[in-house]
Formats: sequence, C-alpha cells, structure tokens
Amino acid sequence: MIVARSLVLFVLAAVAEIGGAWLVWQSVREHRPWWLAGLGVIALGLYGFVATLQPDANFGRILAAYGGVFVAGSLAWGMAFDNFRPDRWDLTGALVCVMGVALIMYAPRR
Repeated sequence: MIVARSLVLFVLAAVAEIGGAWLVWQSVREHRPWWLAGLGVIALGLYGFVATLQPDANFGRILAAYGGVFVAGSLAWGMAFDNFRPDRWDLTGALVCVMGVALIMYAPRR
C-alpha cells in the first residue's frame, strides 16, 4: 500500500510540475494568453506540496527518484499534448530513469 501511495504521489507531482511548466511554455513561447502562465505558476507551487506527502522522510531520496519520474513523464506529456514522437534512445533513457526510481525508492533497506 505504501508503494502504491508513493507511485500515485509521483504521478500527481509529475502532472503538476510538467503541466505547470507546459502552461508557462505555452504562454511565453507559443504566445498564448498570459493567464496560462499564472495557472502554470500555481501548478508548479502545487508540485512542491505534493512532493512533501511522500511516505519516505528523506528529501534527497525523494527528489532524486522523482527526477526519473520527471524524465519519463515529460516524454509522455510531449506525446500526449505536443505530437512529440520519442525515438528509441528517448525511450531507452526513460526506461533507465524509471529503473533508477525503483532502485532508489523501493529497494529493500536494512
């Protein structure tokens, strides 16, 4: 149950951070309305709070592991919202990152 909660929190954090950054990008780089950047800033702030809800108490471990989630999530977001098509190296890199998440967060410890 703790692993499932942790995974859900990682996904929520990724949606908040990647989605927030994407909204800012849309506003600034794609010349969309300014209020999208405001929504993006709010989403980025929510990301910071979601990360604190992880069951592990080690900030460094959580943020290091989240980096792998961010990599894979960013590729998925690009596919879903920007017609990005990752190549085999993108996918291989994301797989390595996700394996790192599993090792960092869920490997048995003494």
